[in-house]
Amino acid sequence: MPELSPIAERAAAPAVLPVITAGGLRWRPATIDDAPLVNALNNAMAAADEAPYRETEEETREELGATWRDLEHDSLLGFDDDGVLRASALVIAFPGDTTTVRAIAFGGVHPERRGEGIGREVFAWQVARARQILAASGKDLPGRIAAYAEDDDPQSRHRMYLHAGFEPRRYFSDLKRPLTGDAPPIPEVALTGSLRLVPFSEEVDDATRLAHNDAFRDHWGSEPQTIEQWQNGRSEFAAEWSFVVVDDAPDVAALLADEATDASTRAALEAGDPLVVAYSLNSRFTADFEVRGYTFGYTDLLGTRRAYRGRKAAVAALAASMRAFADSGMDAAVLDVDTENPSGAHGLYASLGYTMEHGSRMYSIEL
Repeated sequence: MPELSPIAERAAAPAVLPVITAGGLRWRPATIDDAPLVNALNNAMAAADEAPYRETEEETREELGATWRDLEHDSLLGFDDDGVLRASALVIAFPGDTTTVRAIAFGGVHPERRGEGIGREVFAWQVARARQILAASGKDLPGRIAAYAEDDDPQSRHRMYLHAGFEPRRYFSDLKRPLTGDAPPIPEVALTGSLRLVPFSEEVDDATRLAHNDAFRDHWGSEPQTIEQWQNGRSEFAAEWSFVVVDDAPDVAALLADEATDASTRAALEAGDPLVVAYSLNSRFTADFEVRGYTFGYTDLLGTRRAYRGRKAAVAALAASMRAFADSGMDAAVLDVDTENPSGAHGLYASLGYTMEHGSRMYSIEL
């Protein structure tokens, strides 16, 4: 990595945030009690943009209520003269970032108030606030200000990001695998040695977090998750659809001798904790069923520890998840993947019958 100047210099944070004047809205920070209003706004925007998802009020509440969230400084809500929420802005940072410190912009403008310049001013505020967050992080790492868009979003959103100096940096594919009708059979995957497939449970929760942090260390844009991050946002999580693979007799000495074994995993091995080597964690997004026109189980996270790649552990976990979806009467299995995933995930998913339904992209400014 080239030597970087301090993040406080690179972020070029403004001393004062820009004032949003377009649309004549009244602005204030969000609170957790605003979850119903923000949820209604988010879903109105998603419906207008024909996005393939909707959000439950509990999901919104979890997003606003994350323990590390600073709503007073990192959010704004814009109300019209009748007290109706018409626009929102939220900038999210992550306490676990260790290789790239990130600030991500979320929000938007109600469809009935678009075209008044509100969105551009809101985004300018978000970018300025993101620069302040990065500058104050004290983490002299590469920095990233990011925003996401569906490929089918209004072109005005894509143009706004480009005009603000953002570049499309990463592309994602939303994949679907039918489970009914003439869908191919779900594969039977035999595990070898001391590997064992088990249902997800609280007993393996943190061991799964450590496995995930290891599995994604070589994935672009991924950062280690703290316990607080890991356990946030589980309102739609379906533990009964989720599975992990454990190694009942790991070669502890070899893993401890491996320089690639991270400090947290070392501590867990020395303590004799379970070693999760692969996982498939899934959610039930019932609010999306009507929008998509079918029921499905969604795989949020799938991965394998780097030392265990090539042993089909993650495939076994995913196959068990698909079987659980089917047993629950779901029509399909769905997941999202980075198009440049370094582990060959696209080929794996294609071999299992997944095909692309939607696309999205991440825009960013890299500092």
